[in-house]
Amino acid sequence: MLSASEILAQILSFFLLLFLLRLFAWKKILGLLDQRKEKIASDLQEIENAKLEVVKLKEDYEAKISGLAAAAQIKINEAIEEGRRINDQMRKKAHEEAQDILTDARRQVKYEVTKVQDQLKEKIVDLALDAARTVIQEKLTGDGDRKIVEDFIREVEKA
Repeated sequence: MLSASEILAQILSFFLLLFLLRLFAWKKILGLLDQRKEKIASDLQEIENAKLEVVKLKEDYEAKISGLAAAAQIKINEAIEEGRRINDQMRKKAHEEAQDILTDARRQVKYEVTKVQDQLKEKIVDLALDAARTVIQEKLTGDGDRKIVEDFIREVEKA
């Protein structure tokens, strides 16, 4: 057990130590604690500022992305419209070319038909002349005339 003088000596030693610490080290310890407190506060403030900066950058990034997406959609729509316009032009040009081909083909067919008709007329005239020559040269009889006309009809059918 401790005696009262030992307890009193320990209390006096404690207060002496407290006085000496306060006199020589207390200000340094409090200064260090204050510096540490200020450093922690400034670090927390920097973290908050960094968080705000990150949020701002994220908002800017999202705004830029949405702007780019909108611009891309506009470009896509413009390209689609340009494709449609080119498609319409190509169809119109193809239709015009088809009409030109049809007109040319009709003109060609008309020319060919006229040419064939002229050839057919010449053939008929030649056949008629041959038939007339034959009729004049041969003796005219009912059966002979019939045969000449039938030959003429067969020649016309062949032509």
